[in-house]
Amino acid sequence: MIDVRRMQVLRAVVTSGSITAAAANLGYTPSAVSQQVAALEKQAGTALLERVGRGVLPTEAGRLLSDHAAVIGRQVADAERALADLRARAEGLLSIRYFATAGAALMAPALARFRQEHPGIRIDLRMTDPRDPLTEVTEGRADLALVVRSPDRHHQGIRFVHLLDDPYRAVLPGGHRLAGKRVLDLADLADEPWVRSDGPGPCLDAVVDSCAAAGFSPNFVVESEDHATAQGFVAAGLGISLIPATGLTSRHASVVVRKLRRPEPVRAIYAAVQDTTPPRPALHALLDALRDVALR
Repeated sequence: MIDVRRMQVLRAVVTSGSITAAAANLGYTPSAVSQQVAALEKQAGTALLERVGRGVLPTEAGRLLSDHAAVIGRQVADAERALADLRARAEGLLSIRYFATAGAALMAPALARFRQEHPGIRIDLRMTDPRDPLTEVTEGRADLALVVRSPDRHHQGIRFVHLLDDPYRAVLPGGHRLAGKRVLDLADLADEPWVRSDGPGPCLDAVVDSCAAAGFSPNFVVESEDHATAQGFVAAGLGISLIPATGLTSRHASVVVRKLRRPEPVRAIYAAVQDTTPPRPALHALLDALRDVALR
């Protein structure tokens, strides 16, 4: 096997033109350089240098190994720079974007664990733009964003890490005719007035698509983009609503919540990161924390 360190010594001899000059540049004795070259020639099974006057020139094999040594040297330098950048970033800042219910259910407990393990990392934590939650990750202005994603949609340059399937629940006014059932067929709600709990986007799409699969379109009589507000409208008797389980951690006292089937609407929550992002220990640790919280 060819010794890479000896290849670098050969490269120094070839570029400097003599063993004496190479020894001076490397801080070795000429005898040590000669020994390294001789050992490399033994490994290669052929002569690598030929004497010309007071200097040396590479043979064809010597030039071949010298050129490869140059390539290896550049790759090692690139690796060292990348490693230094990784260490600097790992000790610096993580920019994170989230949406409200995922912030309470996933991000808050995950960050609590992450801070214990990585107290030196600064966190830039902000809400996503619900109309365009991926732009900051795509453009490198955020390291990670929590998003709801349709499984058939793809975004170039983005890697999606599945965290949680968040099922929707039926939220009914107290005393509603269906409140006595433990599980509702989605079609049971076809003729009800509906309170919309999400704005346009993949969350609302999950509800509307499931209703279509059950054979109807929901009749939205009230529009809301906040789960707590939607519960208030339901409690007032203005309609029923579908709210994801993570949005029901604070439940209104005057509503009842029931599971759904045939079908059960579900929104899929993902962590979005750049597909080209080099491995970062801090980012991987945060993803691990998010996965662990999602599994509870």
